[in-house]
Amino acid sequence: MALTAMLLNGASFHGGCCRHKVLLSLLGPFLSNSKLYSSYRRPGAEPEKKQSWQNADFSFKKGIDHLKTQLSLLMKETQDYLLGPGGHPLSQQMLEQTRVLWQFRSQEDLNKWVISSDAEIGGKSKVYLKLGRNNQGALLYGTLNTEVPRDGETKYSGYCSMRSRPAVGSFNRKKYYDWSNFNSLYLRVRGDGRPWMVNVYTDPYFSHQKDDLYSYFMFTRGGPYWEEIKIPFSKFFFSSRGRVQDNQHPVWLDKTLGFTIGDKIDGPFQLEIDFIGLLQDRAHREEFAYEAYDKNTPV
Repeated sequence: MALTAMLLNGASFHGGCCRHKVLLSLLGPFLSNSKLYSSYRRPGAEPEKKQSWQNADFSFKKGIDHLKTQLSLLMKETQDYLLGPGGHPLSQQMLEQTRVLWQFRSQEDLNKWVISSDAEIGGKSKVYLKLGRNNQGALLYGTLNTEVPRDGETKYSGYCSMRSRPAVGSFNRKKYYDWSNFNSLYLRVRGDGRPWMVNVYTDPYFSHQKDDLYSYFMFTRGGPYWEEIKIPFSKFFFSSRGRVQDNQHPVWLDKTLGFTIGDKIDGPFQLEIDFIGLLQDRAHREEFAYEAYDKNTPV
């Protein structure tokens, strides 16, 4: 522990910010404080004077347990890689027409998502996430409040969201989803009649644009019946900007999916989600749903 603290201290004061961040990323799995990497600061709040590592609780036992877990994940990933893409035989992968990405049947399924609201910036909206009746589906509910916090910086308020956690492999390696066999997002939801934004957050491998956000407006009809919604990739803006060159579908992109409500109407809301999946709709041939412009090229 003393050696680790000395290394972090030396990196902080002699090696500058970059070396400090590198050491934190290497020692991150062995730190029990999960809030260590949060860089968010509420508008108007004073920055913390303490170094981030000084609030960490170093635990050798948790580090050993984490190492065992990551080694077992690495072994499973190796077996899946030898078997085929995604742990399935190549023939099955090529003939696959549907795939369930997320379904909600247990608390473990809910733990793959995080919720947030304008309360993080001083707002008064509230959002909650729990399992639905009979542990079937996720229930996202709360109260929207558009009152702007009096911090002198924030101009707009009133939003609540639910976002999937980024996919990671063993030893916190970034994983990429391969959606190239599909052309539509498929959801089974039940709303209260309020509009939602379905957001796809991407970090394209072949792009200099970081954290691109592409959205689709989903209008729920309300009522007691479930609604099946099919969203072609062409309706998302990322099917054109975020794609690999000369490919009509987004391939090997780091994606997280999210739902956001911010219709500027104060009051309660709720959205039930049964599952979220992918669909290969062979009847859909549209490549891009929006008006495109030719780039200026030298003659």
